[in-house]
Amino acid sequence: MERMPRERGGSSESRASREPPLDPEEQARALCLRLLTGTPRTRQQLAEAMRKRSIPEEAAEYVLARFEDVGLIDDQAFANAWVESRHHGRGLARRALARELRHRGVDAEQVSEAVALLDSEQEEETARALVHRRLPSTRGLEQAKRVRRLAGMLARRGYSEGLALRVVRDALDEERAAGLDTAEEEPWLWDAE
Repeated sequence: MERMPRERGGSSESRASREPPLDPEEQARALCLRLLTGTPRTRQQLAEAMRKRSIPEEAAEYVLARFEDVGLIDDQAFANAWVESRHHGRGLARRALARELRHRGVDAEQVSEAVALLDSEQEEETARALVHRRLPSTRGLEQAKRVRRLAGMLARRGYSEGLALRVVRDALDEERAAGLDTAEEEPWLWDAE
């Protein structure tokens, strides 16, 4: 019995060289499926990934349209889930959420619809929870510094200045009423409103 010589140098390389290259639509489809497997993406994010891979625009548009038709790409569902997740997980306000969604290529109308899922009361409640969580770490600092730190933390998360100052003032007043803060109140801090 005669033995056949084995291929050397990696059989996967030789197999890959024997297979014909994928056509642009197959490349686009494979790329989109791979990217969507890891995490949800917007239509624009997928289009950008295909542009970077030099996939022809016609093939990319065909695949994107097909994926939308079958529900694999749904920017509105993406935006709604993003708002829910980032508001509850990170405490982001509507303004910050809208900015993030626009950055990811979600249409302005879809962004508006998604951030409308959060009402003012929910946003304020989240701001209060963020301040109450951070408040103890600012004890011992002078009042003006506490206000700046707490209001700045809320501003970075997209809360308006008016809401941030009101929530911080209320939290400091509650703390003072409970006898937890020994710092003297500086009335000029609240005159800015």
